[in-house]
Amino acid sequence: MAEGDSSRWDFRSVADPADAGAVTGAGRESGADLNPDIPHIARIYDYWLGGKNNFAADRAVAEQAMTAMPDMRASVLSNRAFLRRAVTHLAGEADIRQFLDIGTGLPSADNTHEVAQRVASDARVVYVDNDPIVLTHARALLTGGPAGATAYLHGDVRDPAAVLAGAAETLDFRRPIALMLVAILHCVADEDDPYAIVAALSAALPAGSALVLSHPANDVNPTIGAGAAAARMNQMMPMKVTMRSKTQVSRFFDGWELLEPGVVPATQWGTNDPTPTALWAGVARKSARQ
Repeated sequence: MAEGDSSRWDFRSVADPADAGAVTGAGRESGADLNPDIPHIARIYDYWLGGKNNFAADRAVAEQAMTAMPDMRASVLSNRAFLRRAVTHLAGEADIRQFLDIGTGLPSADNTHEVAQRVASDARVVYVDNDPIVLTHARALLTGGPAGATAYLHGDVRDPAAVLAGAAETLDFRRPIALMLVAILHCVADEDDPYAIVAALSAALPAGSALVLSHPANDVNPTIGAGAAAARMNQMMPMKVTMRSKTQVSRFFDGWELLEPGVVPATQWGTNDPTPTALWAGVARKSARQ
């Protein structure tokens, strides 16, 4: 199956979530506030990945962005590949067994818990997203190996205190945790102070934890069309996206020890792939001195 093919998920046949994990926090509520006429980044991303859990409003935005940036799907797939490499490294060489994945989106191939539990069957993963349709499909996210644990929290990265409180129902904050902020912070506007949000989340993590972060770039070759794609999206949906430069993305890692090769295009983290992409990515470690 090609990476990003979410057609393999049959949500009607997934076992009851009580059999595999837990829906916590606001996730216990219904998805009654779902409005198919309002596009949401999680469903737009699902469309780019080849998924089927999106509406006409989401597809319209996605297609407009792809018109401006023809390589959009390749960029999205490179982001998923980065996530897979980072989680494989952290669950393997770094021996991390807990993952807090914020802005998870809809299920696709190689979700965080699948990658982590292939390496370490006892890995524990908490997913966080604010899209009601993700809640309706949380059962698919909650399927995992019997030795580990997988939970879903209906929450928003802009409320780090609530996210941390909900995650503590599954994760042990006395032990290292990998904080996954993969292609989510561009959904946080400057006026919402994304740096303070990351700092608050980071402060709750013990030494030995990791930060995995990717972010759409505004300082790459303009012929790629990333800036035009973001402009079209912002004209069509209430949730605005903010692309940032390498310097701005690197600032999210302040206080962390960046692993080699540092903040680089997502295609180049953990690989020798020279293919350009409008996406900065990096992985860092929290030392005992922090």
